Amino acid sequence: MSAPVLFITGAAKRIGAEISQHLHGLGYRLVLHYHQSKACAERLAAELNEARPGSVALVQQDLTQLDALPSLADRVLGQYGRLDGLINNASSFYATPFGQGTPDQWHDLMATNVAAPYFLAQTLAPALQDSQGSIVNMVDIHAEKGLEDHLIYTMAKGALITMTRGLASELAPRVRVNGIAPGVILWPEHPLSDVQKQQVLSSIPMGRAGSPQDIAETMAFLLTGPAYLTGQIIALDGGRSTKGLNNV
Repeated sequence: MSAPVLFITGAAKRIGAEISQHLHGLGYRLVLHYHQSKACAERLAAELNEARPGSVALVQQDLTQLDALPSLADRVLGQYGRLDGLINNASSFYATPFGQGTPDQWHDLMATNVAAPYFLAQTLAPALQDSQGSIVNMVDIHAEKGLEDHLIYTMAKGALITMTRGLASELAPRVRVNGIAPGVILWPEHPLSDVQKQQVLSSIPMGRAGSPQDIAETMAFLLTGPAYLTGQIIALDGGRSTKGLNNV
């Protein structure tokens, strides 16, 4: 039997690359999506293909071009002729203080965080049903309680939670749909002061930030985990959500 195939969006860098490396190490074949990070994507694919030739393919797409997503799905399916899992990891993240948000920011944040996952799931559902596969969406612990100056982003992630639970019902029993809501895993690309970082860490019962490996291991669990587990959002946050969230 040939190895199962996963499609991972936003796979070239940071958490996406860690997920890709971990799942490849478990024997999956991968179709990795990137938008602008061509060099990083090609370097990652070359590294993984060197370990197991022909096991990784790349597809490039701007996920805000929603009309192009059916074509992207066709390209994904054309790589290996099957699909066993869809991982919606790609995400735009930046501040949009109320009163300063623009229509372009709205479209970008909504498209990457919820619209693209929806339309990719819609187009790829038949292939996932054939394989009795799984969808895993990357959410955010701030999706339900908000993050200061990030209203559009948190609205999009809130919609992604709704979509995750709704698709779990729509696609059952042949496709399971779950989500991961990370807490502090990697610090944001915009700088935080040491005081801000300590404020966040003091709110985490585990007393430390998580790691991309934590997400990758949780992803592997959800892809192969209990066949009865669907429609759930796992808060991977060191217990932070049990104490309430601050605005960092």
